[in-house]
Amino acid sequence: MIRVLVVEDSPVVAQFLVHILGSDPELEVVGTAADGEAAVEAVELTRPDVVTMDVHMPRMDGYEASRRIMESRPTPIVVVSETPDTAETNKAFRAMEAGALAVLERPAGIGHPNQEASAANLVRTVKLMAEVKVVKRWSRSRHASIAHPLPARSDIKLPPTDIAIVAIGASTGGPPVLQTILSQLEPSFHVPILVVQHIAMGFTEGFVEWLRQSSRLPVRLAAQGEEIHSGRVYVAPDGFHLKVAPSRRVLLSSEEPENGLRPSVAALFRSVAKVYGRQATGVLLTGMGKDGAEELRLMRERGAVTIAQDRESSVVHGMPGYAISLGGAAYVLPPERIPLALKELVAGANRNGDVAMNAPDKCDQCA
Repeated sequence: MIRVLVVEDSPVVAQFLVHILGSDPELEVVGTAADGEAAVEAVELTRPDVVTMDVHMPRMDGYEASRRIMESRPTPIVVVSETPDTAETNKAFRAMEAGALAVLERPAGIGHPNQEASAANLVRTVKLMAEVKVVKRWSRSRHASIAHPLPARSDIKLPPTDIAIVAIGASTGGPPVLQTILSQLEPSFHVPILVVQHIAMGFTEGFVEWLRQSSRLPVRLAAQGEEIHSGRVYVAPDGFHLKVAPSRRVLLSSEEPENGLRPSVAALFRSVAKVYGRQATGVLLTGMGKDGAEELRLMRERGAVTIAQDRESSVVHGMPGYAISLGGAAYVLPPERIPLALKELVAGANRNGDVAMNAPDKCDQCA
């Protein structure tokens, strides 16, 4: 049985979530908490396998509660939020900064046409997150006292051609990694970045706004037909594949989902491989499943520089792990080394440097 703690300040909503989760024979709701302070105490008492976390609560909000839980008793946390607005989604993504693994919109009420699908998605996500091995986060005071020097170089061999575009794909655990990468790129980074992040419908605009707060590059939702400008970050909007047209403009597509997803990383990588070839860089980050893995290999076959996130730093090593097993990743790097690699690629520095890349994981290690 997977033990679940429900954190929700509304008694009616809490009862609704308990009903949904308790209806699955593999889940056991071990308690509820009506605010963040009670949630921290309940985690210590009940020791759940997963916590569903509201973000807007009295006394202590979901961000602060997530932070304290990850410092004291690390537990997989799934943020369950009401219909998102900017303030709500900002708190949700701050909770992810603190260590929460996923953000979902609260399941629709009984009688709503989307009720069964959204309830099933909650149950499925809770089960999957229960398998994730989370680690303790240091307190802010201790974290501030520990030096974390960045490497002097990325140990990546630079290609003989200029890099004209960077394509990044991410899923579970991706938002904080994307934030880390974008926050380390200076305004002088003169190459466009296209991003597909698997995220619950309705949260993408809030996700973009959250990224803007730490990114020194302009971040925006991609719009149909717009010119792709250097030094800007374009994020796939809800419900559309993000592609590049032969004219090197944004192409949004409502074609069938790939790997059950729209937007899919596969569609982005395949498009970039076709239009840019060896002038592209592909980056595949943490996430479940295989979306984008075969297409990262296609990018490498077309001469692009390809990077996959390493196992140690991935919340789920499914997507990057599968790409590595296929031979699609030329380099396997932790998040803090990826922006350095991108800056070197774009600047063209150390063009004749030695290769010292990490050895890709073996296939039997891939999730």
